[in-house]
Amino acid sequence: MDGPSPTHPQSAEQQQPPHHSSSKTAAAAATSAPAATTTTAAAVTAATTASHLNIASSLVSPGTFLANQRTTPHPTYRPSPARAAPGTMDKRQPPNSFQQLEKLGEGTYATVFKGRNRQTGELVALKEIHLDSEEGTPSTAIREISLMKELKHENIVSLYDVIHTENKLMLVFEFMDKDLKRYMDSRGDRGQLDYVTIKSFMQQLLRGIAFCHENRVLHRDLKPQNLLINTKGQLKLGDFGLARAFGIPVNTFSNEVVTLWYRAPDVLLGSRTYNTSIDIWSAGCIMAEMYTGRPLFPGTTNEDQLQKIFRLMGTPSERSWPGISKFPEYKPNFQVYATQDLRLVLPQVDQLGLDLLNRMLQLRPEMRISAADALRHPWFQDLNQLQAQQAAAQQQQQQQQQQQQQQQQMSTGGYVAPGLVSQGGY
Repeated sequence: MDGPSPTHPQSAEQQQPPHHSSSKTAAAAATSAPAATTTTAAAVTAATTASHLNIASSLVSPGTFLANQRTTPHPTYRPSPARAAPGTMDKRQPPNSFQQLEKLGEGTYATVFKGRNRQTGELVALKEIHLDSEEGTPSTAIREISLMKELKHENIVSLYDVIHTENKLMLVFEFMDKDLKRYMDSRGDRGQLDYVTIKSFMQQLLRGIAFCHENRVLHRDLKPQNLLINTKGQLKLGDFGLARAFGIPVNTFSNEVVTLWYRAPDVLLGSRTYNTSIDIWSAGCIMAEMYTGRPLFPGTTNEDQLQKIFRLMGTPSERSWPGISKFPEYKPNFQVYATQDLRLVLPQVDQLGLDLLNRMLQLRPEMRISAADALRHPWFQDLNQLQAQQAAAQQQQQQQQQQQQQQQQMSTGGYVAPGLVSQGGY
């Protein structure tokens, strides 16, 4: 939301040919700085995409599902019916309809504020994009608006309205309390999340990704700062400023996408013909980070990022990755590393979780699992049961706290000492 964190490198994008389409809190879905380039919003095409190729057969497949793994081809594109969000795109609001509150974040070309709908009192996030009289509307703003009007899903942040004035463009988003990075930073245990929360967030992340891919959209900038969390525990994809609509996966895109730490090796090697698999790699990096509270591959440069990936996942060759030597950034003198067991760096992850992670973090893009198949992975099978157990435990804890407060009241003759007053969860 609020621009790159000081500890996270910023992503950048080069100018695209016109025929290709894409904080105190992270409430507004996007303060990553849009590029100041003018372009027309490409319409989402209706062509089908090539199917995802088979998953690596070398992986051990625990359980019946993994023994009979099949990948899901990308379905024919069918635009989702537009579902109007409260107070929104169906009925444009005048600029003074929203009260501007505190600033949430700022990028090069956009500033995000917490806001309130004056009529309904609903909290919103206001993303103000300042327009240049010569450059016009930034290409990322056009792209974000055109794509988010099509993407209506419970795990994608809602764009409520677009308000255009003489010198600025204001995007009105639903309000979210914080991004995943700040959520992890607020945890006491060095940013590590508990098992049930990780599983819930991964399921929601993959649902959002799957919906994007089914609707022929690559997000291209998935990272903890662009995943938004509300008080209900809902996770939603935000910041579609780098997203693109795609046709067949041989389109030539920019290789300067995705913040460095979450960038797939094929993109790092200079590939410009990537597809949905780049979002899957990013999701795998995010999953690992939720377990440890630290980025899995915290590279400082493009080459350093590749070295960190190869050190853990093994250095690829023409034998293991046919055609790799043709990539622009490939170097024949890459240091050779053997593949390491992920359990060495992620000992807290169970066997099924490691299997899913391995399937997302395949070096070869065609070997990565699709979002749709990942959601069917057996790692998610016990999530509902775990959430029910967690809810029951929390309810029992609340009841015990209430009983303790009642006992304190009785022992003090009905007087509750100031230190015993509930703080309302803050």
